[in-house]
Amino acid sequence: MTKFEQTTHIHTNEDWLGKLTEEILEPDLPIIDPHHHLWDRLGPYFTDELLADLTSGHNIRQSVFIQCRYGYRTDGPTEMMPVGETEFVVGIAEEAARKRPDIGACNGIVAHANLLLGADVQPVLDAQKEAAKGRLRGIRHITASGGDAFSGAVPNSPLRVMYQEDFRAGFAKLAENDLTYDGWLYHPQIPDFTDLARAFPETTMVLDHFGGPLGIGPYRGKGDEVFAEWKGYMIELAKCENAHIKLGGLAMDVNGFDLHKEPLPPSSGECARLWRPYFETAIELFGPDRCMFESNFPVDKGAVSYPVVWNAFKRIAAGASDEEKAKLFHDTAKRVYRL
Repeated sequence: MTKFEQTTHIHTNEDWLGKLTEEILEPDLPIIDPHHHLWDRLGPYFTDELLADLTSGHNIRQSVFIQCRYGYRTDGPTEMMPVGETEFVVGIAEEAARKRPDIGACNGIVAHANLLLGADVQPVLDAQKEAAKGRLRGIRHITASGGDAFSGAVPNSPLRVMYQEDFRAGFAKLAENDLTYDGWLYHPQIPDFTDLARAFPETTMVLDHFGGPLGIGPYRGKGDEVFAEWKGYMIELAKCENAHIKLGGLAMDVNGFDLHKEPLPPSSGECARLWRPYFETAIELFGPDRCMFESNFPVDKGAVSYPVVWNAFKRIAAGASDEEKAKLFHDTAKRVYRL
């Protein structure tokens, strides 16, 4: 399967999102948002926009910034250019702390370093640590690949890059530097991620966005088949104790739910209905100790507002115990990212 339709991230439409408001469910429940970005690709999403979401009703205590190829240096060695993104994010974090010292915005940073540098990635890791001023928690090297004809919303990485010797030599440096690894890929690549987890059991690994279940191109209209394939892959990954799952990111274009195409934005109940099979399966397989809810904003903001997406998560977790909720919404993220 190599033929995919053209797809891009969905631009934020505040007027459309404003057509639906909801009362905040369980407003006192402490939350760490372990996955958001900062950029102006879908409309500006910087200090003020981030703080507006973090203070929109839910009890968000801290957040983790995840690399998104923004703010890179424009000169100097190519391998050091991603350090510019970390420098940019630290500036946002410091500004946010001045405006809202009660909220730890960007208290953790997951930066980028090109793991294909092999052992030579160490100077980049050192530079990222210095630039992060104590906030660096992990590295994300995007490996998402839909085949040779996929021009999607993220770079189309080489297939099976996670098996390459140089990639794994660079990956080996993460545990040595007490850094986690975030993986962004598509669901047919979950077995690659599983093989990597088995090869590096000492490395704490986080699979972003459920492993990217696809709903476009040859996968469009095949939701049941995709889910069955995804679940089979996840059963194997769950055997790796070092693997953790981020529960969210299903409002992206590549997932094919097309919520942004409706006349009105989706309610939390509608989101919960559509997404529940993925959430409940992941939590059942990995347990609350290895799962964490994520906003994936502002990417998912193209289809759902911040108050509504967290209400949806709370509806999905309604049957969980207080201890399980604490882990899913706060404690697992705090432990994994050492916040």
